Amino acid sequence: MTEMSKKRVLIICYYWPPAGGPGVQRWLKFVKYLPEFDIEPIVYCPENPNYPIVDESLVNEISKSITILKQPINEPYGLASLFSKNSAKKISSGVIPKAKKQSFIEKAMLYVRGNYFIPDARKNWIKPSVSFLSNYIKKHQIEIIITTGPPHSLHLIGLNLKQQLGVKWLADFRDPWTTIGYHKDLKLTKSSEAKHKDLELKVLNATDEIIVTSSHTKNEFKAKTEQSISVITNGYDSHKVRVDEKDDLFTLSHIGSLLSERNPSILWEVLSELIKENETFSKIFKLNLVGVVSDDVLESIHNNGLRHHLNIVGYVSHDEAIKFQMQSQVLLLIEIDTDDTKAIIPGKIFEYLISETPILAIGPKDADVEQIIKTTNTGTYFSYNEKVELKTQILNYFEAYQNNNLKVNAIGLQPYSRKALTKKLSSIINNI
Repeated sequence: MTEMSKKRVLIICYYWPPAGGPGVQRWLKFVKYLPEFDIEPIVYCPENPNYPIVDESLVNEISKSITILKQPINEPYGLASLFSKNSAKKISSGVIPKAKKQSFIEKAMLYVRGNYFIPDARKNWIKPSVSFLSNYIKKHQIEIIITTGPPHSLHLIGLNLKQQLGVKWLADFRDPWTTIGYHKDLKLTKSSEAKHKDLELKVLNATDEIIVTSSHTKNEFKAKTEQSISVITNGYDSHKVRVDEKDDLFTLSHIGSLLSERNPSILWEVLSELIKENETFSKIFKLNLVGVVSDDVLESIHNNGLRHHLNIVGYVSHDEAIKFQMQSQVLLLIEIDTDDTKAIIPGKIFEYLISETPILAIGPKDADVEQIIKTTNTGTYFSYNEKVELKTQILNYFEAYQNNNLKVNAIGLQPYSRKALTKKLSSIINNI
């Protein structure tokens, strides 16, 4: 198929390089591989976004042949930072302190964010985007648009364009809308909660195709709409990062954010006990936290006597994160212990799968993540009431490490490759 005859698809996204973090990876990789399936992606993103995390290295992954459209966005976080720069940055990145520890300013910010910026703080971008894109779509004869959220305000851009132009519209939900973890922390009034649910239903019922990242989210949406829903998980991509050898120490590493509620006290207790009971373990154990860590999590770690075994790395580039995954002895995957989080499949798990490093996961029972780890033979998964079993498994990993036999024999990974997932997406686009 010639360049002129490729199907042109407009992708409306908020997170785009130099944005860092997991939100940017999904569509950066789809855009990378879509041309191989005779689809020409055109990306629309903000010109002056307020990204909480920046990773300039990701800019290098953007093909020079891709058309990228940018328009200014007016966000409230700049104004909020005049009152508290630290609180504004935390809230914009999803790090919300526990209610009893929130300052007056933080409580006020959450109330304003939840009730005056519905569905989210990017709502002011909807109207100018619809105006700009409606002209662009008509001029360039675009037949298909894709919106990806959160932020879910981008789906309202899609809704308006669908209503005005009758274009085919695919809505991609990287996370749920009204059941996403932080939604209940926004101090919503009853009318604001009702408005969120109303907007969610309007989007779900108006789009031509819904894409979600987990089967739990698919089941949630199936109870709300009769529209077609497909599951396309996140995935892994090939990379050029290489490491010569694993860490000398017995390192347990968590890559990504540890928010206030994502605080596995069961793990800190087990590690504390092992340090007290096993002198060798105490001498060579290290806990790496790579990414944003809330004060509540740090307090819990310190209270369990792990301060001297803790290495707080902070946010690193994507390539550096991959190095930590490959060098570590064990990778930690932590999720909040609620029914809502059973649907969450962190993007990092797919890079974990190809790191040749065993995964130690803790989360709610029967989560989608549990099934992925079991079917790929890449690690072990525990619920929050399996303390004895968790302790035994860490000891098993430690003994294997001591015997130089801590290895992974992964199976069935190919369906999670970014190229395979893009092929699935291209099939949906061609049949929409």
